Amino acid sequence: MTSLTEIVDVVIGVDTHVETHTAAAVHARTGAVLDQITVATTADGYQQLLDFADHHSQLRAWAIEGTGGHGAGLTRALAVREELVVELDRPERAQRRHGAKSDPLDAIRAAREALSRPELGTPRAAGDRQALSVLLAARRSAVDGSTVAMRQLFSLVIAAPEPLREALRGRPLPEVVNIAAKLRTRTSWDTETTTTATVLKTLARRVQSLQKEADEHEKQILAIVKAWRPDLLAQLGVGPIVAATLLCAWSHPSRVRSEAAFAMLAGVAPIPANSGQVTTRYRLNRHGDRQLNRALHTVVLSRQRYDQATRDYTARRTAQGKTPREIKRCLKRYIARDLYRLLEHPWTT
Repeated sequence: MTSLTEIVDVVIGVDTHVETHTAAAVHARTGAVLDQITVATTADGYQQLLDFADHHSQLRAWAIEGTGGHGAGLTRALAVREELVVELDRPERAQRRHGAKSDPLDAIRAAREALSRPELGTPRAAGDRQALSVLLAARRSAVDGSTVAMRQLFSLVIAAPEPLREALRGRPLPEVVNIAAKLRTRTSWDTETTTTATVLKTLARRVQSLQKEADEHEKQILAIVKAWRPDLLAQLGVGPIVAATLLCAWSHPSRVRSEAAFAMLAGVAPIPANSGQVTTRYRLNRHGDRQLNRALHTVVLSRQRYDQATRDYTARRTAQGKTPREIKRCLKRYIARDLYRLLEHPWTT
């Protein structure tokens, strides 16, 4: 995107919160603060912000913190008006001037940061992308809850009274869940056995309910992916969850400016770690979108198991002295490149 100083007269920086948004109008060429306002996060509040912006200039851009979180409502309202919106992350404390912190200061900083950036990010798309994001979050919560309940169930079975242990031990965990969900208490049991059986039954049914919920979310995710980008599902190792994660991170064409930027977003771009005469050392990248990184890791594991070309590459790099972690890092970088090209230019693949 062209520098904002070349295309707008004013940048409206917005510091977003749950109940209020604070905005500051900053002159695009001088950086001077023209005006400030705080409004409620309601439709009336968003209209006040638009009236505030109209008072200063029609040639304007908005620099908003948290367009996918606290600023989502404002971002949607501005999208309807076809306003130019720049997405900003919330600042780290070390980046705040002398540690100063207030809503007006953060709004001014947002506007000035947008003016100083050589590359500007646009908000993620709504519609199908946002639907996938919501479903992924709900499914992740259900899977995590199911995992916690299964661990508790496993631990309780180990220490359970003998009548229960005899019925459950030595069986695969899914079978333990099915049996525990059908447990019935007996009048001959003491308080400990009866209570433990009741808790095991409750946990097992919770696991079944959450697994069913996760399966339903996955079906909805698959339907959206098939309707939007079925070509992703044809890639080896890419299932509905991986495809949805890729689409949520990528969002729409040209949002991520290059394959290198996509690799950095995914946390798979190698980070130089040179020291002294060592000039070929790289550090594992632990930044970026960790869900996207996890999705790429899933693709790598699948291809190392089922794809002969990937197995040959792994064997060759192992013979060269690379560690399994280094090999996976290289594979994730290559896969990120290929998937980015597919996302941006599906007709060329």
